[in-house]
Amino acid sequence: MKRILVIEDNELNMKFIREVLRRRGYTVIEAFDGADGVALAEQHLPDLILMDINMPHMGGVAALKKIQQIEPLSKTPVVALTAYAMEGDRERFIKEGFIDYIAKPISIGVLMETIERTLT
Repeated sequence: MKRILVIEDNELNMKFIREVLRRRGYTVIEAFDGADGVALAEQHLPDLILMDINMPHMGGVAALKKIQQIEPLSKTPVVALTAYAMEGDRERFIKEGFIDYIAKPISIGVLMETIERTLT
């Protein structure tokens, strides 16, 4: 069973993502800020990380940089999640090191297509 770490500070978004992923058979690990996400990533070595960009304490880009420095996680795919979708964001996030980008509000179809494409 594939493990997906979701790093998301909004409880409603977390609940939505958790339910969608669990119904499709994924194990979901949850973190509500970047610092906890980095620690849980190192502890659980997930197959994929879904990362909110704007979070208190440590944002998604800073957390990604820390995760990439941890050897067993350096190749783990990380998908950016953000509510502030702007033209050029996909390119900017990919340049930062994210494998892909999903704009909020999250569509179940886009979420699952991105996960399935990333994990295969």
